[in-house]
Amino acid sequence: MSIREETLEILRTYTRKLALALKVVGLVNLQFAIQRDAEGQDHVFVIEVNPRASRTVPYVSKATGIPLAKMAARLMTGRKLRDLLPAQLAGGKDLETGTHYYVKSPVFPWSKFGGVDTVLSPEMKSTGEVMGVAATFGEAFAKAQLSAGQMLPIGGTVFFSVNDHDKSAVVDLVRRYVELGFRIVATEGTGNVLEGAGISVERVFKVKEGRPNVVDLIKGDRIQLIVNTPRGQDTFFDEKAIRRAAVVARIPTITTIAAAQAAVEGIAAMQKRQTTVYALQHLHAMTMA
Repeated sequence: MSIREETLEILRTYTRKLALALKVVGLVNLQFAIQRDAEGQDHVFVIEVNPRASRTVPYVSKATGIPLAKMAARLMTGRKLRDLLPAQLAGGKDLETGTHYYVKSPVFPWSKFGGVDTVLSPEMKSTGEVMGVAATFGEAFAKAQLSAGQMLPIGGTVFFSVNDHDKSAVVDLVRRYVELGFRIVATEGTGNVLEGAGISVERVFKVKEGRPNVVDLIKGDRIQLIVNTPRGQDTFFDEKAIRRAAVVARIPTITTIAAAQAAVEGIAAMQKRQTTVYALQHLHAMTMA
């Protein structure tokens, strides 16, 4: 889900009001949730506010060329923001990142902890973070995934099994993978939606329905990428078995439609086999110019 400019303005307003109300001097870490309703209206919720730095600060500093931790320390000793960032403060704009894309990706320890389910939740599960930089979003995302230890495939078969809420978005998404040359495997519910849209799909049993099921395909190296969005407790056993098998087989697993959309952009960039390397100092100089 892309964030609209009006929603970004709400985030800026909430951030400013909360920081001023809490009388924070220096860095403050805020977490928001954005829920888009059936009418397309965004609703912003504040999850938490922490008067401290976060793990994202070094990455924002690298992307903008602004040493945020150093500036925060100076502000806490009495310096003024207008003395440290006069141009940005006068313009009232966000810190610039230039023409390049900076994609931060979490690093998850799935391969080191057997039996851990890869589905994400509000619980902190990442053990580190990396960042990819490129002139396009797809290449930046692919670089970030590579740094995180997750190699996106450039061909083969993608397994899709999505919940009812995501079925409206899955057709266009699957078409992108088909255009890139991937074969599609799906369970009955998702397969019906895709075939109804004219997409050729190989059907596969769920774990409880019989064999060969999707876990058999994973163990047989017939699946190169998994897109499995959680459905709830009714299919918890089936989905957990799929994700655990994927961890053992080291197959990239995606549990949200947004991540699957980003992955297809990354795969498209990787298929061109054009990976560029940039010096951050050069990018910062370009941004300043």
